[in-house]
Amino acid sequence: MTVAIDVRGEIAIVTVDNPPVNALSQTVRRALLEAAETLDAQASVSAVVLVCAGRTFIAGADVNEFGKPPEPPHLPDLVARIEGAAKPWVAAIHGSAVGGGFEVALGCRFRVAARSASLGLPEVRLGIVPGAGGTVRLPRLAGVETAVDLVTTGLPVNAPKAVEHGLIDAVIDGDLISGAMNFARAALAQPLPPPLRNRAVDCPAESYWEAAEKAVITRAGCEVAPLKALACVRKAAQFDFETAIAFERETFLALRGSAQAAALRHVFFAERAALRPPELAGVMPREIKSAAVIGGGTMGVGIAAALRDAGLPVTLVERDEPALERALANLQAICDGAVKRGRISAEIAAERMAGVTGITDYNPLMDVDLVIEAVFEDLGVKREVFQRLAGACRDDTIFATNTSYLDPERIAEGMSRPDRFLGLHFFSPAQVMKLLEVVPTKATAPDVLATGFALARRLNKIPVRAGICDGFIGNRILKVTRTQAERLLLSGATPAAVDAAMRAFGLPMGPFEAQDLGGLDIAAFQRRAARARGESPVAPIADRLCALKRFGQKSLGGWYDYEPGDRTPRPSETVAEVIAEEARGMPRHDWNEASIADCILWPMVNEGARILSDGTANKATDIDLVEIHGYGFPRWRGGLMYYAQAHGLGKVADALRDLAGKGLAGPPCDLLVEAAEQGCFPGGGNQ
Repeated sequence: MTVAIDVRGEIAIVTVDNPPVNALSQTVRRALLEAAETLDAQASVSAVVLVCAGRTFIAGADVNEFGKPPEPPHLPDLVARIEGAAKPWVAAIHGSAVGGGFEVALGCRFRVAARSASLGLPEVRLGIVPGAGGTVRLPRLAGVETAVDLVTTGLPVNAPKAVEHGLIDAVIDGDLISGAMNFARAALAQPLPPPLRNRAVDCPAESYWEAAEKAVITRAGCEVAPLKALACVRKAAQFDFETAIAFERETFLALRGSAQAAALRHVFFAERAALRPPELAGVMPREIKSAAVIGGGTMGVGIAAALRDAGLPVTLVERDEPALERALANLQAICDGAVKRGRISAEIAAERMAGVTGITDYNPLMDVDLVIEAVFEDLGVKREVFQRLAGACRDDTIFATNTSYLDPERIAEGMSRPDRFLGLHFFSPAQVMKLLEVVPTKATAPDVLATGFALARRLNKIPVRAGICDGFIGNRILKVTRTQAERLLLSGATPAAVDAAMRAFGLPMGPFEAQDLGGLDIAAFQRRAARARGESPVAPIADRLCALKRFGQKSLGGWYDYEPGDRTPRPSETVAEVIAEEARGMPRHDWNEASIADCILWPMVNEGARILSDGTANKATDIDLVEIHGYGFPRWRGGLMYYAQAHGLGKVADALRDLAGKGLAGPPCDLLVEAAEQGCFPGGGNQ
C-alpha cells in the first residue's frame, strides 16, 4: 500500500510509502486524494499529519512519467483538495521536499520539518516551472522576494533557513511524527490561518520587477525557464489566485514540450545514471574513512578542500616545510573565501581546517584508506611518489593519480598490488568543479573502481568512467577545440570574434579567454610531449605567443593584453601581428557567430565519435556530462553529443565534409557516418 492512514486519537497520520524517494506517481496521487476524502468524513479526526516512510519526504514527480501524458488525478487537483480539506493538514518533512513534494506541502495548512530537511522548487533546472501552484502559493506564504529567489534559481533551502524565510512553521528536534502531532494539537487550540490561496500578497513596485528581471537574465543567460518562473511569480503578486494558477499551468504545459526541457531532462537522466554504472551493479565499494593528498599545489589543495567538505580527515603531504606552509595557507584561504561568500560559517571553516594534518614525510600514512597523488605532470616524479607510498601504506590502501594527460598504466608499472590503483582526474578548482573522470587500468579491481564512483557521490561530483588515452575524454576534445580556434584565426577570424561567438552559443567564456585564464604554458607543455611522441599538434600562433612569454593573465599578456590588477581582456596588436604573419598566403573566409560555432563544435563532435569508437567513453551521455561539468558546455543544450543529435547528425556530417574541403577540419569519422544513418550515437539516444 503506497498510502496508509493511522488514526491516533483526534490526529490522523497519513504515511506515503513509495520507495525509493516517495515520488508522486499516479497511484500515490490517487491514494492521497482518497485519504483526504476519507478523513474529511471522519468526525473523530480533527487534524491530519502527512509524513513519508523511508529516507525522504515526497521528492517530486515520478521520473518514470517524464515525457508521458499525465493521468488523473493531476497534481494541481490533489494540492487543491488537500488545501480545501475540512481538517487542517500538517506536512511533516524529512529528507527533501522538492518540486511537486514541496507543492503538496504548500497545500497543507502547516509545515514542520526535521532539522536536516531541505525544501525547494528545482523545476527551472528541468526547463519548466512549477505546475501545481508553487509560484502562486509561495509568495502568499513567504513573500515575493523569497519566492523569486527560490523559483528562478531552483536552489533548495535547509530547514533552519526555511523557518527564517517563513517557509515552514517549526523545526522538529527528536521524533518527527510526535513533534508534528504536538504541533497539530497546539495549532487546533488557536484560530487557524487561512489557506494560502486566500492570503494576500504584498506586490513590490515596478522597479523591483525590472531589477529582478535583469538579475535573472544575468544569471540564467539563454535559459528560458527562469524568466518564465519570474513571470509566474509576478502574475501571482499582481492578480487573483485563480488567474495566477491558470497562468502558471499554461506556462508549465508550454515549457514541458520545449527543446530546452527535453535537453535538460536528458542531462537529468544522464547524471542519475552516471552515479551508479550498471557494470558495477552488486560490486561493493571499499569504506573510506580517511584520505591523504600528495602535493600541495593548486590542484592538491583543491582536492583536499573537496575531501574536507565531504567530512573526510585529510593528511596533506608536501616536500618541505615552506611548501607545506604555503599549501596550508592556500587551504585556509579557500575556507575563508567560503565563509565570506556565506557558504559556511566561521565555526565550520575552523572545523574543516582542524581536520587537516600537514606532513613532509610518508611514514604517518600507514592507516590512511585512500591516497590521491597530485604532483607535477612528470612520469618519473609520479612513479617515485607511488614507490614511496608502497613502503609507507597498508597493502589495501587505494592509490589514485590525478594526472590529466599521462598514461596511468605507465605510472603503475612495477607497482606492488596494481589492482588497488586507478586514475581520479579532478578538474580545477577541484573544490568547485563537479566533474571527476574515473580512469581504471587493466589491473584495477572492481571494488576499487566502485570506490572511485562512491567517492564521487560523497564529494557531490559527477563521475564519468574514462578509458586511457592522451587527455582521457575531456582534454582530448579540448585539444580539438583549441586546434579549431587557431584554424579560425588563420582563416580570417579574430580572438575576440571567436570568443564572442562561443559565449553567444552559451559557454561561460570563449577558448582564448579560457586559455589566458589557465595559462598558455600548460597547453604548450602538453604539445611538446605530444611532439616527442611523434604527433603534430596544430598551434602555430600559440607556440609563437609562448616564445614571446605571453602566457596569459599571469604575464599580463596572452591572446589578449591585460593591465595589472585588471582581468579585462583587451585586443593585442602583438597578437594581431603574429596572426597576420602565420596566416600569410592562406585563404580567408567570412565568419559570423553561427559559422564560427559550427567550425569549433562539429570537429569536437567528430572527436567525440572517435572517443566512442575506440572505447575511451562507454556512451555518448558520458561525453555530454564531461563537457557540461568540466568545460561549461551549456546544460540547457543537453551536452555536446545530444546537441549534435538534436541538430541532426546528417547535417553535422555534411558540415564536416564542407569544412574538410576547405582545409578547416577532418572529414567525419566512420562512427559518425554510421550514427548519421541511424539518427543517434550508441548510448546517446534522446531521453
